[in-house]
Amino acid sequence: MLRNLASALFLTERETDDAVDKNIPKVKGRIVTTLHKAKEVRPLVEKCITIARRSLKHEEAAEEYATDARRNSDQWREWRNSSEWRQWNNAIAPTVAARRRVVQLIGDKEAMQVLFDELAPRFEDRDGGYTRIVRLAKPRLGDSGQQAILEFVGVRDRERQESEKPAFEAEEESATVDADDEAAEADDEEAAETDSPDAEASEEDSATEDSAEEDSADEEEKKAEE
Repeated sequence: MLRNLASALFLTERETDDAVDKNIPKVKGRIVTTLHKAKEVRPLVEKCITIARRSLKHEEAAEEYATDARRNSDQWREWRNSSEWRQWNNAIAPTVAARRRVVQLIGDKEAMQVLFDELAPRFEDRDGGYTRIVRLAKPRLGDSGQQAILEFVGVRDRERQESEKPAFEAEEESATVDADDEAAEADDEEAAETDSPDAEASEEDSATEDSAEEDSADEEEKKAEE
C-alpha cells in the first residue's frame, strides 16, 4: 500500500497527454489520503528522493565519457571497445545501483524514471524535507477519516511577509519626544530663574516691605489705644 502511494505521488509529476492518458492528476506533485497514511508514506518518499539526489553527481561525472553516437553504429562500436567506455561504466555504476534500489522500494519503473528525471534535479541543493503534510478540515465520506494532503515543497510555498508599522505611530512617537523635550527645557528655565541672584534679591525686598508694613500697623494700633 505504501509503495503504491509513493508511486502515485511520483507519477503526478509525469508529462501527460489528454488524448492518450485518461488518468491525469488534478494537481501535480500532490495526493490526498488519510493523515495516518500520509505520515507513514512520507519517510519512504523522502528516502527515494535522497537516493536519487545523491546519484546526480555520478551521472554528471559519467557524461564526460559518454558518446552521442547511435547505438550499434560504427562509431558507437568503436567507443564500446575503447577505454572511455570502461571509464563511463565505472562512473555510471552508482547511478544504476540507485535506480535498481528505488525500483526495489516502490516497484514501479515509470515512477522511478520520473523521480530521477524530474524530482532529483529539483531537490539537488536541498538536504531534506522534500514533502509536507497539510491537514484538511473536511473528513472522508463513509468512515469520517481525517484527510490530509501530501505534496512536494517548493511549488506552492507560502511567503511570509513582515507588516510595516503605520505612519501615524511614528508621528505620535515624534510628537511625544518633542513634548518631553519642551517640558525638560521649561523645567531647566524655571530652575535657572530660581537659582539666579536677582530672584533672591527680589525675595529679600518683598520680605522687608512686608515687615515694614507690619511695624507701621502696630504703631497705629498703639496710638489709637492711647
